[in-house]
Amino acid sequence: MNTSPATTAAATDMPVVRPRRLAHIALRTNRLDDLVAWYCTVLGAHVAHASSKVAFLTYDDEHHRLALIALEEYQPRDDAFRVGHYHTAFAYDSLAELLGTYERLRALEILPYRAINHGPTVSFYYADPEGNQIELQVDSFPDAAATNAWMRSEAFRRNPIGIDFDPDDMVRRLRAGEPEARLLRRPDSLD
Repeated sequence: MNTSPATTAAATDMPVVRPRRLAHIALRTNRLDDLVAWYCTVLGAHVAHASSKVAFLTYDDEHHRLALIALEEYQPRDDAFRVGHYHTAFAYDSLAELLGTYERLRALEILPYRAINHGPTVSFYYADPEGNQIELQVDSFPDAAATNAWMRSEAFRRNPIGIDFDPDDMVRRLRAGEPEARLLRRPDSLD
């Protein structure tokens, strides 16, 4: 059964209306206080509302970007890789902001388990106290057209995942004056 948006719209003669933004994510937790503290620290968020069973956090003018739900004792996560949600990504406006966040978190002993230049983004991956994974990223190109063009490149076709990098080396290079545009480019695509 094909239920693509185009097929569904054609079958119902109804227009397809797309959401205008992703509003929030919700996580079940057995460690509400730990997750509230971790996400407030990592994202610079604050609590919009909290009780002993739920917390709503935001880091901007949205009423909440993260809902943490502790309504009951949940089955703990196991270490098996399974289908389903992999990670949630949060974007910064510049490489300097992303690297500054990395340094702030490193000083608090919150370290990424992976740093990778995907090509379209430069990204740090973290795991919260219950193992939920988040990505902190910055776009590597100034607009969607340039990003989409690069994603059609031979370099991306050969390696759609990216190249790991040393975050401390990137911080050093940025502080030494290397332009952000050069640091954002994936090493296998540099001239």
